[in-house]
Amino acid sequence: MKNAFMIAATGSGCGKTTITCGILEALKRRGYNSRSFKCGPDYIDPMFHKDILGIPSKNLDLFFTDKDVTRDLFLMNNDSDISVVEGVMGLYDGISPLSDEASSYELASALDIPIILVVDAKGMGRSILAVIRGFIDMDFENRICGVILNRISQGYCDKIKPVIENELRIKVFGCFPSQKEGTLESRYLGLKLPNEIDDLKEKVIELARKLEQTIDIDGILKVSNYDHKKNVVVKTKDISNKVRVAIARDEAFCFYYEDNLRLLRESGADLVEFSPLHDSTHPENIDGIILGGGYPELYAEKLSANVSMLNSIRNALENDIPSLAECGGFMYLHSELKLKDGNSYPMVGLIKGTCEYTGHLVRFGYINIEEKKHIFLSEGNKIIKGHEFHYFDSNNNGSDCISSKPIIGSTNQSVGNSWDSGFVSDNHWWGFAHLYYPSNPEFPDYFVKSCFEYRSTRN
Repeated sequence: MKNAFMIAATGSGCGKTTITCGILEALKRRGYNSRSFKCGPDYIDPMFHKDILGIPSKNLDLFFTDKDVTRDLFLMNNDSDISVVEGVMGLYDGISPLSDEASSYELASALDIPIILVVDAKGMGRSILAVIRGFIDMDFENRICGVILNRISQGYCDKIKPVIENELRIKVFGCFPSQKEGTLESRYLGLKLPNEIDDLKEKVIELARKLEQTIDIDGILKVSNYDHKKNVVVKTKDISNKVRVAIARDEAFCFYYEDNLRLLRESGADLVEFSPLHDSTHPENIDGIILGGGYPELYAEKLSANVSMLNSIRNALENDIPSLAECGGFMYLHSELKLKDGNSYPMVGLIKGTCEYTGHLVRFGYINIEEKKHIFLSEGNKIIKGHEFHYFDSNNNGSDCISSKPIIGSTNQSVGNSWDSGFVSDNHWWGFAHLYYPSNPEFPDYFVKSCFEYRSTRN
């Protein structure tokens, strides 16, 4: 890896993702072999990165994994010319306002990479300097090597740029004027998905073309030399055969961490994609089923109308096929899904209860999860980390685990705010939480082992 840098921002909604996507497309058009990463637990930004580069984007999160593991995940099989890390929220925003723990800044420090700070400068004059100065004053490692001014005109950028550079001694790499077209739309859980944006490829190409006219990408590359010589290579396990695991992947179920999938494959899973929306049944001759997160509420009527799929999933689970279901997949297993408009739609029906829109985020944020009876996880390695981010709640959330909010300053411990959660048995784990498997690799190992055991009984 020759270059690496982070695109961070002064706050959420400042244009990080739009500018990151434009830079990734510009680098691709120049012929660079680029990799992309996302700070934090977000699923959607990496989907845009993947759509542009054609290869998976990975999440890096210092709540989920410690600094050494996080660095290894960054360097793992990373033979890129350039690695671009997109930050999360504001540069110093992490688990709590009490510290920058699990923030973009802490990640940049752990990876030892420079930061390009995106500043939403719309409606500001000289006050832009005060905002930038405040961020520089908190940068004790001098990682911020320059700024990009978003949503101001080229003319005003030309006037304010020398003022910023002379008074603050920091490079202005340019600006990105406000666009009627070319920014990425949002919905209540974040950006719209790539497949929901008409002509996304053409829009990103146009975004990159405009961005290259006003932002000094060559200048960014000059300050982002990365001389880390370590290359972490995945050690493939000696697997003489594999189990077939059906994994739901379509518009309704699309939230998967790339390193979760990697660990499943390393443990011996052959992941076979299927669509609960469009297929009539799950794939044949499978040894396990995974139902990930996504937006089942947007497709509730169509999911409910696909009765043959509902029946096939229900029959397989009733016959004890190993299964994982989280958030959207967990909602799908309920008796019914009740939407904001009051309409209810029958679902798989394995979980006797209703998932209903609440109008607010429920149990939002990072969590530590421990089984009450240790099945997937051992007594000596009993916690797996995850997060919850949903507006729906169930009247039957399960009680086989204890979910707890982390202590600030000690991500391996929990305190005070805890609750019962999840359905866990020898062959399934279902719950609202999105799990991050690298935080406890015993989890995917156990699931795949269960799939092997199930296959022996099926045969």
